[in-house]
Amino acid sequence: MGLVRSVFLRSLWRSVRRGGTGKAPVIAGHKLLYRCNLECAMCPFWRRADEDLLSVDDEVRMMKTLVRAGVSFLGFEGGEPLLRPDLPEILAESHPRFHTSLVTNGWLLSNRIRDIAPHLDIVFVSLDGIGDLHDRLRGIPGSFDRAVAGIRSARGRVPVAINSTITNDNLDDAEKIVALAERLGVGVTFQVAYNYSTAENRAPAGRPLREVLERLLVLKERGAPIIESREYFTTVIDSWFRGTPWRCKPWMTMNVDPQGRIVLPCYTLREYGGEGYVWDADVRKLWNTFEWESYETCNKCALACYLEPSLFRWTNPTMLRERILDPIVAYLDWSSEPDLPVSA
Repeated sequence: MGLVRSVFLRSLWRSVRRGGTGKAPVIAGHKLLYRCNLECAMCPFWRRADEDLLSVDDEVRMMKTLVRAGVSFLGFEGGEPLLRPDLPEILAESHPRFHTSLVTNGWLLSNRIRDIAPHLDIVFVSLDGIGDLHDRLRGIPGSFDRAVAGIRSARGRVPVAINSTITNDNLDDAEKIVALAERLGVGVTFQVAYNYSTAENRAPAGRPLREVLERLLVLKERGAPIIESREYFTTVIDSWFRGTPWRCKPWMTMNVDPQGRIVLPCYTLREYGGEGYVWDADVRKLWNTFEWESYETCNKCALACYLEPSLFRWTNPTMLRERILDPIVAYLDWSSEPDLPVSA
């Protein structure tokens, strides 16, 4: 409960400090590197060569800038963040400043969880199918078993959720992923694949995608541990299949590339291409002079890091329950109860 309270109060205080007016980022995502030990078909990032990566000191410079900008939630991703030997030091700097999360493919998680768990509020482990299907999508045999082992090793040390990307290859496995999450006693979050210019086009579309989203919505309403809100699913369905667009607020989420450069206007449209070092920027001024308006009706992606903050309203009882009350209850109930056997 103390963790939830501290995050809420910190967010409120940073909002007050910036005056409560104008645009400001609340969430930040940061790729620590592009290098990865897997080769996912739908991902462009492992195909990129890394430039010089930030030192721990430069990571701290970035974090201090994010604090001044009003950011309360910082998520680390890659590539594969666990390939960085200095990851525990980076997370240790982040955790006192932000609600801190990590996205990993899970291959190295069992070996490193002891060092990183004290500095994390949640870890997301990527799983895109059951058994061989996941291995094919991730490009490396054995990746499913290593990811599940990583989840088991992390449970009891830090809250864990499965992070699953819906592609045209795994539409039939979405409900199986939910069932796996239930057996493991963890949450699950879904993202719809986006067709990046330098990756394989695996984004699903049409009736098959709509039916999967509708089935996931039903599972959500029945109490499945799906992290996305009910409004997330209804909004995507309404936008992509019923012609009712949602208003994106991309300014609520900031992304910073592995060299510390700001990605504008968003993760997908720039394909994570950054310009200008974050510590050299007056983020508040930049955020309130950038031409955001043309991107508000984009609706090309369904990334929860953009869609969920855009939908949130303090006056919406359902959103308050799912985004504030339910996470508090889940955190209080979090435990390390043994899971059931999982077959590939």
